[in-house]
Amino acid sequence: MTKNSELIYLDHAATTPLAPEVLEAMLPFLREEFGNAGSIHSKGQSAKNAIEKARRDVAEILYCEPEEIIFTSGGTESDNLALRGVLENLSPRPVLSNPAKAGEEGNGSKVGKRESKNAHLIISEIEHPAILRAAELLKKQGIELTKIPVGKNGIVDARKIEKAIQSNTKLISVMLANNEIGTIQPIREIGKMIRKMNQEQRTKNQELIFHTDAVQVGGILNLDTRHLKVDLLSLSAHKFYGPKGTGILFARKGTQLAPQILGGGQERGRRAGTENVAGIVGAAAALKLAENSREKEFARLSKLRDYFVGKILAEIPRVRLNGDSKNRLPGNANFSFFGIEGESILLRLDFAGIAASSGSACASGDLEPSHVLTALGIPREWLHGSIRFTLGKSTTKKDLTRVAQVLKKIVVDLRALSPVE
Repeated sequence: MTKNSELIYLDHAATTPLAPEVLEAMLPFLREEFGNAGSIHSKGQSAKNAIEKARRDVAEILYCEPEEIIFTSGGTESDNLALRGVLENLSPRPVLSNPAKAGEEGNGSKVGKRESKNAHLIISEIEHPAILRAAELLKKQGIELTKIPVGKNGIVDARKIEKAIQSNTKLISVMLANNEIGTIQPIREIGKMIRKMNQEQRTKNQELIFHTDAVQVGGILNLDTRHLKVDLLSLSAHKFYGPKGTGILFARKGTQLAPQILGGGQERGRRAGTENVAGIVGAAAALKLAENSREKEFARLSKLRDYFVGKILAEIPRVRLNGDSKNRLPGNANFSFFGIEGESILLRLDFAGIAASSGSACASGDLEPSHVLTALGIPREWLHGSIRFTLGKSTTKKDLTRVAQVLKKIVVDLRALSPVE
């Protein structure tokens, strides 16, 4: 970063700074209120009461019952608990990684591969790695997997999901908004279709379960689970000015989950481990704070995003906006610059005091082109020159004007060095 310059932070999709009010709410549980919520003495009960108040506060925003809220370590765990929790709850399941080596146990009985029910999972091609990798693991365990392609605008067609549903389909998972290109998916439309199918065609034991990864939308979009018509919904506190290391999973009453962390009976037996009381309190405080300013902030960020996108497209040649131009998160602008490397742009932006990213923070070290941009059918010569700018509470029009000026010069300089015409 250059000297005497203040950082312009445009990587809010990766993480957000902890809000002062959230830190204030957390401090008592990092100091004097240090009790274990599983203890019956006053310190323990104080911690337990704080967790249950946080659960009620989150449930109020998600329009669900407090017992339908599970606190986790973050969005990744929430996604894994949703997918693996549902599908590993089915039995019998394949359990041997190498059935060819199966032999005889000590009692002389034969050990072989158990017969699978071959449950079916549907996801979109542009899900977060937490979903993609969990789905691939489940596939290795015998689950059938279908990945639904997206259109060039990065949006899933609900009709393609409906056509992909089979008699053995158990779970459908589609993210509410994409972490790289910000496109907002038709979750309510998909949810209504699933509910209708459940009512018309299925018995209680055959119901389709619908999950959405909503990690990018806390404090930005409406999280009313009744409106969205989802059975499972994942959140992560550090995306809405809360602490890292705390996540939320809404699990509709009656949705059976196989625990992924075994131990004590915390979170009603669904997620073992001593509760992160300060993190849970902070997550609830952050979500309330973000929800209170959601509509106002949505309008402000949308206006800033449109100004920034218009300026970049007008002033820099051979640049494209990735994802739908309107049906996207208000703070997301993802561009591809022809003929230059995104990493080179990022390094120069950082030197100028501007923080952005090349895509998902969870996969930023991967040299392969983004699976999201590849799914959009973007030509290869554009793929490596992609930058994601994500706006937040601290972003101003002055900041974006400055970024556009700096970015224009960077692109001109790098293209002068590039062999690509």
